[in-house]
Amino acid sequence: MPKAYVFTRYGGPEAEALAEVDRPVPGPGQILVAVRAAGVNPVDWKQRTGYRRPGESGARVFPVVFGNEVAGVVEATGDGVAGFEVGDEVFGNTVAGGYAEYALLPAEVAAHKPAELSFVRAATLPVAAATAYDGVHQLDLPAGATLLVTGAGGGVGAAVVQIARAGGLTVVGVASEAKKDFIEALGAVHVPSGPGWAERVRAAAPDGVDAVYDLVGGEVLADAARLLTDPARLITAGASPEEVERLGGVRVARARTAAVLEAVARLVVNGELDPHITRTFPLDRAGEALRTVEDGHARGKVVIEVAR
Repeated sequence: MPKAYVFTRYGGPEAEALAEVDRPVPGPGQILVAVRAAGVNPVDWKQRTGYRRPGESGARVFPVVFGNEVAGVVEATGDGVAGFEVGDEVFGNTVAGGYAEYALLPAEVAAHKPAELSFVRAATLPVAAATAYDGVHQLDLPAGATLLVTGAGGGVGAAVVQIARAGGLTVVGVASEAKKDFIEALGAVHVPSGPGWAERVRAAAPDGVDAVYDLVGGEVLADAARLLTDPARLITAGASPEEVERLGGVRVARARTAAVLEAVARLVVNGELDPHITRTFPLDRAGEALRTVEDGHARGKVVIEVAR
């Protein structure tokens, strides 16, 4: 039986296990993929604690396979699928987990992997890079505008900085002092996080910031809102809709389309976006990969490789 990394109940790391699972069967509109690589994201461990994405509903059936983004090779297609054939190299968001030897993808929001793009790099794009892309395009700032990014040192944040810079924006990135060189290498002005960070932003951007892309939430989100004259220029992927709406902003509106996946893949192929993969782990060390992200100190992206 194929293997997958799962959580068997809500809780901490003690609820995780490498397990044998049934090979998924593609339903209508789905493709079955032999996974070559799976991206690791903060939402993965949060789901283990019971967290649900905004709009997500329905009871989870344990064991639940971790992971929300993969790249791999099409093994089978469900009824009504067009544009994909067995043997195609693809990437996309998963239906029900991706830290596994096999995963299901919705065909309508999966994309063909460019030949120039490795499976490992492609697996980092459907969550972090696509979220970054959606948010930057949602703000629709003119070239030369200044964008403030909180949580700029993580997977989404690093992608936001690069996509914004590719669009001609000036970027101020808030991240820990340890990530200063990393943030500056991405082309942003680094502002250390921690107490007093908002005043440091005012000093770094004396003409003010035109918009905020928040990836932290909480007090950081509230402080960021005070830096804006127009709260409609506040978006977040780090807080609930209710939390940001109280401040006059909105959640990032996820497009979740194949066109967005193709767009971020082109950015990587063209050298405008580097996923900055810092570590890779085999599937049997998926727990270590998840801890690397869960401790909050990972730079860029962590990826699980699935051997074939």
